[in-house]
Amino acid sequence: MRKFLLLLPILFSCALIVFAFYPEKESPPIKVGILHSLTGTMAISEKPVMQATLLAIEEINAQGGLLGRQIKPVIIDGQSDGDTFAKQAEYLITQENVRVIFGCWTSASRKRVKPIVEKYQHLLFYPVQYEGLETSPNIIYMGATPNQQIIPAVSWSIQEFGPRIYLIGSDYVFPRVANWLINKQAPLLQSAIIGEHYISLGTTDMTQVIADLEHLKPDVVINSINGDSNIAFFSALQKAGITANDIPVMSLSIGEAELSKILETTNIQGHYAAWNYFQSIDTPENKTFIQTYQSRYAKNLPVSDPMEAAWNGVHLWAQAAVSAQTDDTATVRQTIRHQSFTAPEGIISVDSRSQHTWKTARIGQIQEDGQFHILWSSAQPIRPMPYPPLVSKQEANNYLNQLYLGWNKHWSWQPPQDKPVVQAQP
Repeated sequence: MRKFLLLLPILFSCALIVFAFYPEKESPPIKVGILHSLTGTMAISEKPVMQATLLAIEEINAQGGLLGRQIKPVIIDGQSDGDTFAKQAEYLITQENVRVIFGCWTSASRKRVKPIVEKYQHLLFYPVQYEGLETSPNIIYMGATPNQQIIPAVSWSIQEFGPRIYLIGSDYVFPRVANWLINKQAPLLQSAIIGEHYISLGTTDMTQVIADLEHLKPDVVINSINGDSNIAFFSALQKAGITANDIPVMSLSIGEAELSKILETTNIQGHYAAWNYFQSIDTPENKTFIQTYQSRYAKNLPVSDPMEAAWNGVHLWAQAAVSAQTDDTATVRQTIRHQSFTAPEGIISVDSRSQHTWKTARIGQIQEDGQFHILWSSAQPIRPMPYPPLVSKQEANNYLNQLYLGWNKHWSWQPPQDKPVVQAQP
């Protein structure tokens, strides 16, 4: 025993040498999926959202990571195609073993990913305003519901411009449902829909739209075109000599990121958009967010509502993981329902019943510098209502099913297989 006690200092020193040369193995990173369109018609909108998502991850990692571990993003291209989104969501869950997915823009892509995350009891953070008529225990909806964007935008537009409305949108589930709701809302405000037109995603031929506007001369256009077709739309307006003074356009899917691309070729100063966040919001949190984003990517690079919502989503997820003291998907899914966060747009809270967020509605006018001058804001954050009182839940589900079957069990219009669509040049 005495010899053993004499050997203890030597053994301890040897152990220190061993640990010095063979340090404790680092904890594995927490893998998260980022699923956005990096190619195709939606890349103009989704690439900046991916960048904002990455920024939030980098911020958390720079502060020591999450629960003592680094977050590792796995970035996948949805290719502006719903089937690809579904396939890649399943790959992220089953092959990459991610803890959460941040992604989707169009409702057509979200609708394809929804059954995947539900099948595997997983979790999707969806960052974009949408048409509502949906809830899922596996999705956190970071964007606006109709009562937080579409409905107040239509009410404001009728009050400001007049009762004669023309609706233009991409031919998939968000614009179709948004305009269906507007058709329900308009008579309640003594207004009328005098024209309605849809174009396939990626379309550049605006001949019929311009002919309608010149003939009908509506008081206001409610625009739910998504992706780079907006460039063609506003370019066609300019070529036809239709200005914001002639026919104002209220857009539901154009933020600062899209605006910067449109303004490269077209002057759309004076038109309008409805969102919950604008870059021009004057809060300390927003100034820090903008500065950090531009320092990371490029000076004067614009930020938009879906970008801010995506950034919020990462921080809310991390906050919930810290609160639960685990990154386990099922546990975080429950904890996130009770989270609030001081975001660049103001305080947002997850509604525990619907898993949508309380948000302030805002309307802005496009300025020459590519920013929005905020003209109206709701007095306080609005409770999300995925199913607005304009329609019953049964009526809504019947309409969605009608669209789905009419599109041959897709969530957007599909060109006939034997007659490929040839898009005209602008």
